[in-house]
Amino acid sequence: MAIQQVNSETAIPMAQAKPAAAVEGHDKKAGEESLAPQKHRIMGRVSYLLAWFGGCVSIGTFTMGSSIVGTLNLLQATAAIAIGCFVIGIALALNGAAGYKYGIPFMVQARGAFGFAGTRFPGLVRAVPAIVWYGFQSWIGAGALNAVSATLFGFDNLILFFILFQFLQIGLSIFGFQGIKWLENVGSGFILLALVYMFYSVINRYGDEITTNLVNMEGTWGLPFWGATMLFLGIYSTMMLNVSDYSRELKEGTKPGLLTVIYAMSILPCTLFMGLIGLMVSGATGVSDPIQVFSSAVDNTPLLVITLLFIAFAQVTTNVLNNVVPPTYILMDVFKLKFRTSTILVGLLAFCTFPWELVKDESSAGLQLFVQTYSAFLGPIFAVMVVDYFILRRRKLDLDKLYDEHGPYRGVNYGAVVASLAGAAVALTFSSVSWYASLLPAGILYYLLMQYWQPCQRFRQ
Repeated sequence: MAIQQVNSETAIPMAQAKPAAAVEGHDKKAGEESLAPQKHRIMGRVSYLLAWFGGCVSIGTFTMGSSIVGTLNLLQATAAIAIGCFVIGIALALNGAAGYKYGIPFMVQARGAFGFAGTRFPGLVRAVPAIVWYGFQSWIGAGALNAVSATLFGFDNLILFFILFQFLQIGLSIFGFQGIKWLENVGSGFILLALVYMFYSVINRYGDEITTNLVNMEGTWGLPFWGATMLFLGIYSTMMLNVSDYSRELKEGTKPGLLTVIYAMSILPCTLFMGLIGLMVSGATGVSDPIQVFSSAVDNTPLLVITLLFIAFAQVTTNVLNNVVPPTYILMDVFKLKFRTSTILVGLLAFCTFPWELVKDESSAGLQLFVQTYSAFLGPIFAVMVVDYFILRRRKLDLDKLYDEHGPYRGVNYGAVVASLAGAAVALTFSSVSWYASLLPAGILYYLLMQYWQPCQRFRQ
């Protein structure tokens, strides 16, 4: 067999190149990301925890909290959020294990289960929503900055703020994980302080209503409670697919149990604060949008400004970590682009999502259908990848084969695609607990197809 060499930027085998697993590590400079096995890792445990903390601030969590008003009391809501976050922690630790052990990103990890060409399927499921939310959240963040400017200085120009805000994020993104590390680590402090202040302000202003409507109500511990746990873990379900993109940056030496705790405890504070703020504001006022309540608090300008700055900053930390990295790596894999080129392209593609149209009231039904559709595939793809790594391969990967596009993983593994589609059908059928319901059918079917369906046999190597 001819000796092979790997392109240092794409880590895709070229003719007469040596196996990618043989690539030597080096001190990685800012923006010098590749798909090759990661040798030089830049994040310790604390830094990794803070990165997830800062990157998992989703404004949608306010809405999730609002949606359970009248169903759960304050104690039950707190328990549902905590359970959801620890399920997330377990899922992230499971699917990120391959990336952490071998230093490979999501698109390389998925080759063993889906095949080189087949990775386009999970890649699109992860990348398209990321770009859509990148544009959507950038518009929200720009709107928040514009509101601050209008409140403090009387200057109002949303289009200008959107363009500047988007190019700011593109500029931050091209520094790769070096930039992400410092942005998230520094930003997490501001985010925590802002959330504590918002939480205190809500309790101080609506304390009596919260006691009457949320503390003293009976609530339920039945199916709606478990559906609520899925609401809060569902916010982060996209990241469960490509967690290896991040775990490959964590320095070695952390055991699975501790890693699960790091994931859960990094996500829990923001989710708990934001979910309960949404629940308390809606339960006390009847208004489902906490931001609308804060914005109407004209007698409390500091709260309004801090809330708006929090919204803007949260979009940056979330976008740069979770909506830039996945599609960037996918473009690098498919089109053999460099990291910085892909990052800039992703940022420009976010303009093409026309977020000013997505935020309109008449777009909400279509946006909700889009979310439900792609979300149905997240649990099944996650199940396929976990079964593939832990059960079929017993946590042992042959990196040379994962980087050999003409080897046994060439083409498409239709067993993984069929199992994912079947799981998605189950998810759409049981929409209230879709993520939970889709795991077993997808995982079991994938295992059986890999065992007994002839077209899948070469992918077991």
